[in-house]
Amino acid sequence: MKPLDNIRVLSLGQYMSAPYSTMLLADMGAEVIKVERPGTGDPRRSIPPFPEEAEDEKDAIGGGFMAYNRNKKSVVLDLQSQEGLDTFKSLAEEADVVVENVRPGVTEKLGIDYETLSEINSGLVYAAVSGFGKMPGYRGPDTERPAFDIVVEAMSGMMQLVGFEDRPPQWTIYGLADLYSGMVTAYSIMLALFMRERTGEGQYVDTAMYDSMLSLNERMVMLYSFTDEMQPRGRLRHQGPRRAYEAQDGYVALNIPNDALWERLCKTIDRGDLIEDSRTADGPSRAENDDIIRDAIEGWLSDKTREEACEIFNNNGVPTGPVQTAEDVFDDPQVEARNMLVDIEDPEYGTNTFARTPMRLSKAPEIKKDPAPRLGEHTESILRDVLGYSDKRIEDLKRKEVIVPISD
Repeated sequence: MKPLDNIRVLSLGQYMSAPYSTMLLADMGAEVIKVERPGTGDPRRSIPPFPEEAEDEKDAIGGGFMAYNRNKKSVVLDLQSQEGLDTFKSLAEEADVVVENVRPGVTEKLGIDYETLSEINSGLVYAAVSGFGKMPGYRGPDTERPAFDIVVEAMSGMMQLVGFEDRPPQWTIYGLADLYSGMVTAYSIMLALFMRERTGEGQYVDTAMYDSMLSLNERMVMLYSFTDEMQPRGRLRHQGPRRAYEAQDGYVALNIPNDALWERLCKTIDRGDLIEDSRTADGPSRAENDDIIRDAIEGWLSDKTREEACEIFNNNGVPTGPVQTAEDVFDDPQVEARNMLVDIEDPEYGTNTFARTPMRLSKAPEIKKDPAPRLGEHTESILRDVLGYSDKRIEDLKRKEVIVPISD
């Protein structure tokens, strides 16, 4: 069995945060029903890159959509119609979880918000992902603002720390705030389901992307609280060295947080003189004189490959790793041993490789590898099997264009 067998999730997720959250649940066995708008569906369907096998990009499915929507079912519903709303409410009545990341105010306007749905399903766990949070009692001046990942990266102070002091702030990786917020949401859903086992009641799960990124940036908060200092961009004030250093064929990454590791590093690179040097004897001094350390380390690395350097460092108790490219990751035997890249066969686009979700349980089977669904692919089967709709009623909804797959 899988951890989330028999858990049904109704998703109004689009773009990245909610789709990533529900993918985590789907990989663990939950039945995830993705509700999409007629005609276009999730906007991320049409965002490149597209599979090489796609003959017409107009109708192709984007790689990002395929990555975050595996193991799900797609249902098309026109939520601007009363029949569509009624059908959504009926699905919510049969669901354990609802997840949404639509614009603030939309679900309230449509009458499918938590307050409404919890009246028809008291055990429902309703999770909302937004830029700034929506839970009553915790609403701030930015509650109604829309947000993308880079916005909350900037506001949380994360962006201010990425890059170098003489250059503008930089974003981290594409979608970090979305993905981390999605993971926080999945974890919160599991907590709510665990509580439901004890109380029999569902509840509202409120994930703010701003909160998520600020919590991830906890070191900035601690440092400012303790020192009243703002961490400079691209370097540390209180410890070092911590950076990537150039070897013959690329870079290796080092972090030296204490004096014991500093001594090991100095002995490894045959620079024992730096152990007691006043310029490098402690963390703050090393942070202040980073150029001296960089010259020493890169001088030692100049005739070594990344692999050679990492082997020497690690054998001497100095944790080190190569700075890898995507090609390196695909060839990494550790990645292969952990099965962290999964091949998913799509009936139209062939086999594509995606990153596996990181949860691994000793008594749970390997994750499913169903491809991302076509728009509305499961509409009729879900309405028939979950809600008991007759063929006549389904045909009536199709005639009224309440359910219209893109292929129609």
